[in-house]
Amino acid sequence: MKLPLRTTPLLIAALALGIPSSQAEEAATPTGREIMDLVDARDDGDLATQDMKMVLIDKNGSQRKRTIRSLRKDVGEDSYSIMFFLDPADVKDTGFLTYDYDEDERDDDQWLYLPALKKTKRIASGDKSGSFMGSDFSYADMTDRPLDYYDYTLIKETEIDGVPVWIVEAVPNSEREIDETGYTKQVFFVRQDNYVVIRAKSWLKKGGRNKYLDVRKLEEIDGIWTPTEMTMTTKKGKKTLHKTVLITDNVRYGQDIDDDDFTVRKLEQGL
Repeated sequence: MKLPLRTTPLLIAALALGIPSSQAEEAATPTGREIMDLVDARDDGDLATQDMKMVLIDKNGSQRKRTIRSLRKDVGEDSYSIMFFLDPADVKDTGFLTYDYDEDERDDDQWLYLPALKKTKRIASGDKSGSFMGSDFSYADMTDRPLDYYDYTLIKETEIDGVPVWIVEAVPNSEREIDETGYTKQVFFVRQDNYVVIRAKSWLKKGGRNKYLDVRKLEEIDGIWTPTEMTMTTKKGKKTLHKTVLITDNVRYGQDIDDDDFTVRKLEQGL
């Protein structure tokens, strides 16, 4: 039997047990939390390097462009990443280091190195809702939020560009999480075939604003589904306040990266 694209692992298991397909589909419809578990468990590579171009676009259409070199490595259950800004001159040698811990109770660590001041700043929890380097991405967006900090609801199923997706609502279950991320609610559009979030809407606590994530290009590189172009747009009502375009190139997985490349010392040394 050729299974349809929307078939989930739960449905496959039900069919294997001989449950009629109509009953199997109903029984195997995943919950919002089960879908986000699949997103969280998706293989995103444990050793990766990439180049990025960041384009900042203001409400008048004026653009500022930046180039970035990024490295990422899984260390046990945790994930370490480091970014270096290569140009233009006003941000050259700025570095950003993140320790994204798997343990929910442990706050992720982030440091920003400012070469003009020759100083490394540790990002406090209360500052993580702030803009990352003038972009529409926040410091909180640069880490995976603990799944247990949210209540998830499957809203419905639909299609985007002919591909079946689940629409999942995520609501923080504590004021602390709202304060740290700045979001009161988010909605994720998750592809059913590869569990990649390809679209999202986030409601900000302050300013009556919303943020919209859109994955414009998704490529399979070394067997890993990788967003290679995305936008994050901040709007108030229908008015666009600011937009960030992030284009990724030269993505390589399975690279030999030393643990010493993810230290504050390395952050201050640069590439």
